Amino acid sequence: MDIKDLEYFMTICRHQNLAKAARSLYITPQGLSKIVKDLEAELGTALLRRTGNGIALTDAGAYLRDRLPDFLQSYRELCGEIRCIAQRETHEVHLLSAYGILRLVTPDCLAAFSRKYPHIHLTYREFPDRQVEQRFLDGEGDVAFAVGHRALKHVDATPMEKFEVKLMVHRDNPLSRKAAADIRDLGTCPLYIESREFNIHHDILGRCEAAGVTPQVAFETSGFSLCQKMVAQNKGISVIVDFISDDMQNSNLVLLPFADGPYYWETYLLTRRGEKPNPDVAAFRDFVMDWMHRIKAGEIRR
Repeated sequence: MDIKDLEYFMTICRHQNLAKAARSLYITPQGLSKIVKDLEAELGTALLRRTGNGIALTDAGAYLRDRLPDFLQSYRELCGEIRCIAQRETHEVHLLSAYGILRLVTPDCLAAFSRKYPHIHLTYREFPDRQVEQRFLDGEGDVAFAVGHRALKHVDATPMEKFEVKLMVHRDNPLSRKAAADIRDLGTCPLYIESREFNIHHDILGRCEAAGVTPQVAFETSGFSLCQKMVAQNKGISVIVDFISDDMQNSNLVLLPFADGPYYWETYLLTRRGEKPNPDVAAFRDFVMDWMHRIKAGEIRR
């Protein structure tokens, strides 16, 4: 039995719909259905039954759903303890980072850490927000730079910095004359937005849904540069984290705060919960947080 299959089952329970669960996991509904069938075959009983509104849990499925959270948490903690033991022997620290946060922390931070702690071998990989969360929860990496709150209940999280999310429009767009944007404005123009792999996508579209607004999503992308390009050509609007706008040298772009905001893009440094903290990971965490404080104090230029 694959532990990931059990986590997929929990995702189905949360969504109560195979198609929605599959989209959130970035796999096909057919692939997710096969995982469930294999799990049912191994357990020797049905876990789900189809209904007119989607799916429902059988008694066995409900029993599994109720007991899996504690089991999965214990499994993560066990893996974390074993990982800490291995790290103390190898002095390797593997960092997972959501796109954009290394820009926030600055590459100089990682270089300075390696100079101060030459015995620690630091490596890093970048992924979209939700891939970082899932990979870290699945056991990859030793420390993570993450966006948002979703994974916080499973890990120790140190707040790093937060920035306001704003609406970006072309100066020739009538919205540019407003002092602040309204979430309903997202239903008036083509919207270019980062894909479902990014938390800003779910935050903004979730706010639209809560307000009864249907946004005119023109395109979803994994890179913000395309969003900026489309707005610069006055082909639509987008949302942006305000610290990224510091690098934009385009007088045609206007940033508007949200009137019911502020909305925030929040960043966290994640470490694993465990009874025996890894000293190398702790050294990296403390170094990064000190570096961030020095940036805020103006001692280091971002």
